[in-house]
Amino acid sequence: MRKPRRLRPGSQLVVISPAWGGPSLFPRVHESGLRNLELLGFRVHEYPGTRMEADKTYQNPRLRAEEVNRAFADPDIDGIITTIGGDDSARILKYLDLELIAANHKFFMGYSDITTINSWLNQHGLVMFNGPSVMAGFSQFASFDEKYQRYLRDYLFSPQERNILPSFEEYYDGYPDWAIESNLGLLNPPRRNDGPRFLQGKGVSTGTLFGGCAEVLEMLKGTAFWPAPDFWDGKILFLETSEEKPSIDYMGFWLRNYGVMEVFQRISGLLIGRARDYSDQ
Repeated sequence: MRKPRRLRPGSQLVVISPAWGGPSLFPRVHESGLRNLELLGFRVHEYPGTRMEADKTYQNPRLRAEEVNRAFADPDIDGIITTIGGDDSARILKYLDLELIAANHKFFMGYSDITTINSWLNQHGLVMFNGPSVMAGFSQFASFDEKYQRYLRDYLFSPQERNILPSFEEYYDGYPDWAIESNLGLLNPPRRNDGPRFLQGKGVSTGTLFGGCAEVLEMLKGTAFWPAPDFWDGKILFLETSEEKPSIDYMGFWLRNYGVMEVFQRISGLLIGRARDYSDQ
């Protein structure tokens, strides 16, 4: 696996919208995220498609892919962070220039629908990063507690290896309505975090992390962008669910399908994140 150069204060980032044109609908949320990236020490740049109207963004998957390609090829750009997720980035995969991207590998981060891009590039030997986006994460940076803010700074800048399961006492379940101006930069009330729950297995397992949004990975099943059977060997599969909060039944169906494909016979472990509150199910 090829790792990109790590980021440093002063690194130049480009923010792009490969999945959904969220910045055109919630510009204040987007601009808040940009300001916080700058306060963290980054120099931030945008491409023409970053704030393109949401309907035009949807209608132009090739343009979105071209901006991903351009961001990797640009020697002045140190890293790439997506503005937000969505539900349409699967349509850009066929337009990505894998040879160009591999030759110019650099930090690329997003989550949710960005799982399609991270998954496809990871299958081609590149280390990718699942983490906050500009609008969903960095825009709310000041509302997170100090412990998480420190963790995120370390995640971005520290050259040392870090524990990916820090013992946070609380977690946040989404954001209040972005259409209400007074909610800018806020998080929903925190919930108590009881720590990881070990459901089965024993001893220590090791492997390479791979995964992302469970619903988005479902969009790739049966396509040319789904991992080959031997890709799963030794992986630790991690899954999150989106704000759509799929039912436990559907989650069970999806996991059963992984079993039918014999994924569970190949991987070293399975992690499922607490992405939404399922207490009512």
